[in-house]
Amino acid sequence: MKKISIAFQFAMAGVMLIYTTSCKKNDDENIVAPEIPLEIYSTAIPTADTAGTLKAKTAAFFPNMGMAVTYGPMLNSAAYLATVKREANNITFGNELKEGSVVRNNGAYDFTTADALYNICANNGLQVFGHTLVWYSQQNATYLNSLIAPKSTGTVATNVLANGTFEAVNGTDVANWNKFNGGNSFSAGTGANEVRTGSHSLKVVVAASGTAYSVQLASDLFNTTVGTTYTMTFYIKAASAGGKMRISTQPTAQYSADYNTTTDWAPYTYTFTAREAQTRVLFDIGYAANTYFIDDVTVTYQTSGGPATALTDAQKTAAIDGEMKKYIVTAMQRYAGKIKAWDVVNEVFLDNGAVRTSSNYTIPTANITNQFLYGQYIGSKYDNNNYVLKAFQYAKEADPTALRFINDYNLEYSRAKTDSMKALVTFINQRGALVDGIGTQMHLNINTDPNAVDYMFKTLASTGLKIRISELDIVLNGAKQAPFAPSVNALELQRKLYKYVIQSYIKNVPAIQRYGVTVWGVADSDSWLNTPTSPDFPLLFDSNYKKKLAYAGFTQGLTPQ
Repeated sequence: MKKISIAFQFAMAGVMLIYTTSCKKNDDENIVAPEIPLEIYSTAIPTADTAGTLKAKTAAFFPNMGMAVTYGPMLNSAAYLATVKREANNITFGNELKEGSVVRNNGAYDFTTADALYNICANNGLQVFGHTLVWYSQQNATYLNSLIAPKSTGTVATNVLANGTFEAVNGTDVANWNKFNGGNSFSAGTGANEVRTGSHSLKVVVAASGTAYSVQLASDLFNTTVGTTYTMTFYIKAASAGGKMRISTQPTAQYSADYNTTTDWAPYTYTFTAREAQTRVLFDIGYAANTYFIDDVTVTYQTSGGPATALTDAQKTAAIDGEMKKYIVTAMQRYAGKIKAWDVVNEVFLDNGAVRTSSNYTIPTANITNQFLYGQYIGSKYDNNNYVLKAFQYAKEADPTALRFINDYNLEYSRAKTDSMKALVTFINQRGALVDGIGTQMHLNINTDPNAVDYMFKTLASTGLKIRISELDIVLNGAKQAPFAPSVNALELQRKLYKYVIQSYIKNVPAIQRYGVTVWGVADSDSWLNTPTSPDFPLLFDSNYKKKLAYAGFTQGLTPQ
């Protein structure tokens, strides 16, 4: 790895120090980030400021000391997990519970990764904060837009697959299907727990995990037209979590993506283009030991065309409102009693305080598959159709015991935005005490105005709700330069700002209203702000999980102003 020499001159107690930094590669993100030299820790930070842990030091001031984490390092990095477990008691998932991470293009929900990360947290004594149920970004906008797309009225889907319902059986065998590998794994499913519709399904018992094709069932050949697109649709569930399979075709081998199955019936689709006059489809299901049930399989092509009819505004509203409610209810009830607080709605406002709508915000072309404006279809005015109000109503119905937060960024930069936040939660709570708390993200830079921070905390606290610092970090590389190594002066300014933020939070938010503080990440190397073109050092730990000046500043902030 290439070395970068940087001379730091730092005078403390009459001592002049010269430091050399090296580049460290983060394998997960392919990011090169220079480390902050060790001498800073041993010389610049008084021992008292780094002794102990964040969760122990903050316990007297607020109950929840949080960090944002992601599944990969929590699973694979012992140092990452150890740091989180030692320093924090409250965890926010960086991505795993956002709709775009859970909802598939066909509308099926896949909580596999979220469940796995939750289990890691629970097994290590870490409480999870749910983030986030409704947001305009990190959506599966492909699916949401399909719900409101014009509906074709003149097409007919012709099914070319025989016995896709598995109703034609011969003893325990199903007709029109061929056991290519793992023949003893297949039988006809029966009974309400094994069948989705009709009297039979396909039951597959995979005794041991292997390759996808180690357990393989093939349909009979069916006639196809070369160059025509065919859509295979099927429903599948598994007896236990962790199932996995794929679809392939023959004679020309084409492969679907791997599908993660759940314990509930869910639809899946695979689209392929015919390469021969006859084709067969295959279930490649040998990946993971489990018992699977498959039903209602079709392979169709469109036989005629016709004009598409646009949905009315009322139909679009019903479709999007229904999907928003479905995700809120599904996620909250899945983790009821486990996740005890949620960001129900995230980032409602523009920086000028206006609710984000299609009239004042244009989704960038690069984001058309992952951004979606709920307010455009449900309602953004301050009335009973407001999408934020409805989201909180649905959340209260789904899990009345969970705390419900609204979350936004740049509240410390924009007084108009802070004032709008206060007005919105007041409006919502006048209709049923639905909002329990406000999250202020606080993605800061070293030039952030301290007076604006004070104003924000005072204004938010005046609502009487719980106040949470939800995504705290402080940028050093505001100019987004590469390569970049922070000066000692910048590190000191970062320390001072961390200190000021915590002091202001404690001073301006009454103790009973302080929910806690979450730092948005663990080490600098895994921060969302640290990129190849803009390396940065916004967090409390360096890439070796050693405490920085910023850590000292955070803990010094616990001393009253």
